[in-house]
Parts: sequence; C-alpha cells; structure tokens
Amino acid sequence: MLFILAIVTFKDFNFNEQLAEGVQSMGYNTPTAIQAQAIPVILAGKDIIACAQTGTGKTASYLLPVLNGISNSGHGHQISTLILGPTRELVQQIDQQVEGLAYFTEVSSLAVYGGGDGMAYEQQKRGIQNNVDIVIATPGRLISFLTSGALKLNHLKYFVLDEADRMLDMGFFQDIMRIITYLPANRQTLLFSATMPGKIRTLARSILKNPEQINIAISQPAVGISQQIYKVHDAQKTKLIEVLLRSGLYTSTIIFASTKEKVKALAKDLKAAHINAEAFHSDMNQGEREEVLLNFKNRQLPVVIGTDALSRGIDVEGIDLVINYDVPGDPEDYIHRIGRTARAATTGTAVTLVNRNDERRLANIQALIDKKIEEITLPADIGAIPEQKPQFDNRRKGGRRPQRKGGSGAKGQSQGKK
Repeated sequence: MLFILAIVTFKDFNFNEQLAEGVQSMGYNTPTAIQAQAIPVILAGKDIIACAQTGTGKTASYLLPVLNGISNSGHGHQISTLILGPTRELVQQIDQQVEGLAYFTEVSSLAVYGGGDGMAYEQQKRGIQNNVDIVIATPGRLISFLTSGALKLNHLKYFVLDEADRMLDMGFFQDIMRIITYLPANRQTLLFSATMPGKIRTLARSILKNPEQINIAISQPAVGISQQIYKVHDAQKTKLIEVLLRSGLYTSTIIFASTKEKVKALAKDLKAAHINAEAFHSDMNQGEREEVLLNFKNRQLPVVIGTDALSRGIDVEGIDLVINYDVPGDPEDYIHRIGRTARAATTGTAVTLVNRNDERRLANIQALIDKKIEEITLPADIGAIPEQKPQFDNRRKGGRRPQRKGGSGAKGQSQGKK
C-alpha cells in the first residue's frame, strides 16, 4: 500500500505547461485521495490496481498522467492509449473529460461504442484511421475493429480498464482477455475498480506486472448524504415517491429499481401522475438514452429512473435526491447508488424503501457502512407501516427461528421461509 500525504496542489505533479493550463481551466486545485496516490505511481511508469468508489475523481487520476506522457512524447498522433469502459455512457463521459483536460495540448481522442447504426460504425472507423492518440471503447465494438484489422495497437503504451468490476459483472472477462492478445507486451496497465472482489484480483494477476496497489476506503458514503429509510409495503412505494417528488425540496432526482421492468412500470405510473420523469434502460436505443441523460444533465428533466447500470454510467453534478425503489442485494451497490448525490463537497438525500423481505439486505448495508440508517415515519395518508419480519439468530448453526405470534408447527415454519 502506498501513502502520499505531502502533495497539496496539482502543481506538485509538474505536468507540462499545456496540460497544467487545462487542469487550471477545469478548476482543479487540490487532488482527491485517489489522485494524490495514483498520479505519482503512473508518472513513474508503474502498473497499478486501484480501488476507489465512484465520484472520487479516479478518471482524472489516470487521465492526467497519461495525457502528460502523450504530450511529452512528441510521437505524432499514433494510438498510444486504450481505455476500456463497460458502457457507452461511461465511454462518452471519459471522452468528454479528455477533451476538457487536453484542450491546450495536441492530444486527440475517439469514443468507440456499439448501439448505433452502420453510419456510426463508419464514422468511428474513419476516426481510428485518422490516427488519434487515445481510443476509449466498450469491449464489444473494440473487438469488431480489432478482428477486422481496422484497428492496430502496435504503438500502445497505456492500457486502462475503468470500472473493471462492472465489466466483469457484465460478462466481459473473455472479451478483455481476447483484447489483451492484440496489445504489445511492453505496456503500462492501469486497472481501476470500485470494488475489489476475488475475480478482479484474478484478472489483475493475469494482465499486470508487479503493480502498485491503492485502496481508497470504498465502504463509506460521503458525509454530506442524509441517509433515510421508509418501511413500506410494495403497494405503497409509488405513492410515497410521488409525495417526495411533490414536496418541492428536490430539483434533480435519480430513482434506482432492480429490473428494467420495474423501471418501465414506475416511469409509466409517475407520468400518469403528471410527474416529469423518464426511464433509462437497455431496451432504449442509443439516441433515446443520450437524449434522456442530456435533458437530465441540462435540468430539463428533473427525474430519471434506471437500474444499477445507471449508478456508474452517469456523471451529473447537483443531484439532490436518490431513491432506492428496491434495496440492492449487494451492499456495495448501495454505496454506488447513493454516491450520485452529495458530490464535490455538496449535500444530498438518499431514501431507501424497505419492505418486509428487505430486512436482511438492510442489515448487511448497515453493517458495511457501520451505521444505523435513520427511519422516517410514513406520511399519514400513505397508510400503516408493514409488520417487521422476524429476524433469525445467525450466531449459532441450528438456531431456532422465532415463531410468529399465533403461529406454530408446520404453518409457522412455512411462513418463516420464502
């Protein structure tokens, strides 16, 4: 583990003059923890495996040293950097950040992703042939260019995997290993992930050489987030969301649901209630998804509803309310969801709707963040809260389940397990 505590500003990194001007124009002053630790390692030419949650500034932590290396090399527009991301939304956001940071340099970039028509493919192909410096891509579309011979990576110096855990969750492991076969062995590999499960470490051992490891505390939400729960029946969820959205307290809201079917249904219900909300899911075409995100970012759309893919695929400042329509099964996903609010030292509210079957998931989340989340009383017109589901004693194997009041025998057993 590497700890660097002395760096105070971005000037201490000694970026070249053009890049430093771009950093200043973007309003960067004091590096975040992941930037302070990762940038010197990357500047030193070492491989890295870094774990930091969404919203901590990790994109700039690899872009800045890579941009510095490219602009100092004077090689003349050859593809020197490949950045892999799991979704087209993340790829587009990285490309936008490159444009901002590299504005005063001569470094060029191209976003490569699927989901478009044949014209989009041809435009991306022409962009590759123009010999850009940085290609930012989703795995599927990248492989199509590599196998067709349209893309050559003989001069690659930097290979970056961003949101590596999400790529593995989406089934891209074999695609990543296939892409590796097209890369020169002599390269610098930078792996960034929001979580660090065993499969990430397995991947890291396969593709990194003596990497430095950095782990920025991933299990704590930002201090500016007011975390709240409501105990509800499923039938009460939509009505409660309507009440929250009509309160006038929030101007920009993301709602997370567990499936795209629930996303669609909730969007339909809110629209029927005359609330300006749009769904965001994989059944939409690329243009529709981009329009939703653009309208949300421009404050023309106050409410967007999506699955966990949205929790890492959106980078919008000023979101003041996050609602978990469902309690996520993975406590880390809770961290990512609510991390959409209270970014950049601001404040925000995260509301989670908890039904009787969610008690164990809630307990796992509270154990991870080491905090009991405040329970808010339901508004009177929503109805009564559900009866709390009996909790099991997991401290001993064979621990008896508590019986429901008035229940016993086989009937009580069958009710206790669903």
